[in-house]
Amino acid sequence: MKPIGYWLNRADHAFTAHMNTMLTEFGLTRIAWQVLNVVADTPDATDADVHAVLAANADRATLDTVIATTLADHWTARPEPGRIALTDHGRSRLADVSDRVAAFRAQSMHGITDDEYRTAVSVLERMTLNVETAAAPGSGAGIG
Repeated sequence: MKPIGYWLNRADHAFTAHMNTMLTEFGLTRIAWQVLNVVADTPDATDADVHAVLAANADRATLDTVIATTLADHWTARPEPGRIALTDHGRSRLADVSDRVAAFRAQSMHGITDDEYRTAVSVLERMTLNVETAAAPGSGAGIG
């Protein structure tokens, strides 16, 4: 059996490659789709909100570039300085993308029960928190 790190990296690469290909016709990438979802789900969203929610997904420079792209492509607009919101056109386009993403999710979940999915996410969350807690300055915990 290959270790979990192998499967985490392989899954992330497969998800990103497949989603990037699938989203190309909409002019999006996986990270752009994630940014749009943060904006859609966060009332009065700011760039800082996007950075906070997606910090594990991309670095600040990448997120800033993606935010700028969503603005240039008219998915989003700035209702006031520092804020970002979906345009009506962006909201409509995101609904079209959501159908495609739902199909991708169904494909990726083939043969996996809801309970198995919840267990996998729960285990990964606990493993991540274990490592982050052990690596935190002043935790007194060390690995190894």
